[in-house]
Amino acid sequence: MRSQDATLERLRVDRQLEEALTHGPDPLHLAEVFGLDEKTAMRYADSARALLEQAAEHSASPSGRELGPD
Repeated sequence: MRSQDATLERLRVDRQLEEALTHGPDPLHLAEVFGLDEKTAMRYADSARALLEQAAEHSASPSGRELGPD
């Protein structure tokens, strides 16, 4: 972790994205919780939505069944 400095800006961005992933990609929620303007809240929501979709695609096998223990 030494190669990636933990700056206040990086921690803030990480916290906002984590909120979007945890509570859903809702820009109104993000704007209210963090005091973001609507464009910034939309960017975080769009990023979270893309990450959630990507995770869903990777959790499904080619047959459409979810991977994991039976």
